[in-house]
Amino acid sequence: MTLQAKLDAFKADFVAGKPPYNAPPQVHALMQRATDELIATGQAERALKVGDKAPAFKLSDPDGNPVSSVELLAKGPLVITFYRGVWCPYCNMELQALEEALPAFRELGASLVAISPQNKVNSRKSVRENTLSFPILSDTLSEVADAFGLRFKLPDYLVDLYKSFGNDLPAFNDNPAWVLPMPARFVIGQDGVITYAEVNPDYTRRPDPSELLPALRG
Repeated sequence: MTLQAKLDAFKADFVAGKPPYNAPPQVHALMQRATDELIATGQAERALKVGDKAPAFKLSDPDGNPVSSVELLAKGPLVITFYRGVWCPYCNMELQALEEALPAFRELGASLVAISPQNKVNSRKSVRENTLSFPILSDTLSEVADAFGLRFKLPDYLVDLYKSFGNDLPAFNDNPAWVLPMPARFVIGQDGVITYAEVNPDYTRRPDPSELLPALRG
């Protein structure tokens, strides 16, 4: 089953209110409204694309060790996924799919990192709950996400909804701003140029890891 098929099945259960999900219809309507409004801004089309130079970054892993994109690119191409946080089930399913694809990436000489705005404690939780063997990096002010064109501010009604779920993003991220990255996947060549880019303002849509292989082979 592809990653998107798994995400679609999860979304169908969530919208249908199957246990343990019992959100009323108005919740789904608000979440869809926020997605539609983000799509309408055109921000995804303005994010970095194939052929653009990727910004260099240095972020910390859950143990506080610095991870440098420059050093990783010296070894081979780099796969980057931007995700929202450990509280997002769609993100966790994506991370698990990437872990399954990691041997294929490594066979092609590539490194893989995941970047989220969450703090190190929650990054450790991501690693533990998803049994990951690649670095989860904390971009707590979403500055790297912003450099890629991904950072956006949540509308007030979505902030209220998240609070009602107990998703306190300022606490998760050690950042008072209610901001998130649009989910995105990039492959960066050793020359620093982006060879694959997928940015989707609909957080329920994620590319299958196998789609990255042609860019890595190229």
